[in-house]
Amino acid sequence: MSNKHVHETNPKRTVIVMVVFVAVIVIGLLSLKTPRLTYALTPGQTLDLVLSGKGYVRPWQLVPVLNGTVDTVILIDIRNKFEYGKGHIKGAENISAYDLTNDENITRLKEFRKKGMAVVLYGNTQLEANGPWMVFRQLGFDNVMLLLGGYRYYAAHKNNLIATKSDKSYLPGIADFNYAEIAK
Repeated sequence: MSNKHVHETNPKRTVIVMVVFVAVIVIGLLSLKTPRLTYALTPGQTLDLVLSGKGYVRPWQLVPVLNGTVDTVILIDIRNKFEYGKGHIKGAENISAYDLTNDENITRLKEFRKKGMAVVLYGNTQLEANGPWMVFRQLGFDNVMLLLGGYRYYAAHKNNLIATKSDKSYLPGIADFNYAEIAK
């Protein structure tokens, strides 16, 4: 019995396997595409943005948009069609969070940015739109804003938004429930 390795007994097979392996690697490298979207901000810069309080729209700031005196703001409801159909902010477009990053919507967002238009994203809650907002800010869309409080807050106060200027219940960090009381 011989102590030879397989490649020693059949060198042609070894050469063929090596050639195929190298060819696959070369084809893979040649067909490698650049990413469709690239980040303009680091995660640290995005976190600084979140903590700075920039990039947000307070609910009462929508009044001029809703009255039609400001036409440089696009409202985008990122909820699904069913939720949008149950109720939405007047004049808002419905683009689900899933479809926000498709090529057509990225092109539109770039056009809005060139025209100096702000895009305000909202979901049922602020948290629902927070992820998409952060992604677009990281991608360099500094014209994309987040509606504080989300649609639920807006719907509860839509008839008296100006009076909510002093109401800070839409701000992050304020719990919807008193969990200490519930735990008792």
